[in-house]
Amino acid sequence: TVRDEIIPWAQATVDLGDDVLEVGPGFGATTDVFRETVAALTSVEIDPALAARLADRLAGTNVTVVEGDATALDLPDGRFSGAVYFSMLHHVPTPELQDRIFAEVARVLRPGAPFVASDSVHRDDLEAFHEGDTYLPLDPATIADRLAAQGFVAVEVEAHEYGWAARACNPG
Repeated sequence: TVRDEIIPWAQATVDLGDDVLEVGPGFGATTDVFRETVAALTSVEIDPALAARLADRLAGTNVTVVEGDATALDLPDGRFSGAVYFSMLHHVPTPELQDRIFAEVARVLRPGAPFVASDSVHRDDLEAFHEGDTYLPLDPATIADRLAAQGFVAVEVEAHEYGWAARACNPG
């Protein structure tokens, strides 16, 4: 699914450029596929154990793994040519922190750079799967306004019964 659907969709109508930020790679399922399609990938992971394992596994590749909090990125303004996240925002415990991630991504993107994101929608089976874990999926009807409030323009959101996907641009 990652190789055949998610990554091709993410790159279908945007050029993410040569220096891409990935937020919340977790154990790296999307990272493994996505890194094959970009020149340089910086993956920011908040969980120290996951970040360390991913960094060890991808040492010597085009991926730099940074252990860090995406609500307060220790990265320079305007560095990245594009940014992505795949199915991680529902692990962030409040809408305010989710929006802070959007704001930080906007800050580290170059003027005109694209941001591509996708995640699931609320479903009872997913909520049960996340028992004991944070599970706060976004309502697709609110995503465009939330991204715009953090400075993104040209926001497009596609929703379906299992999830949503959004493309937006940093106006710079």
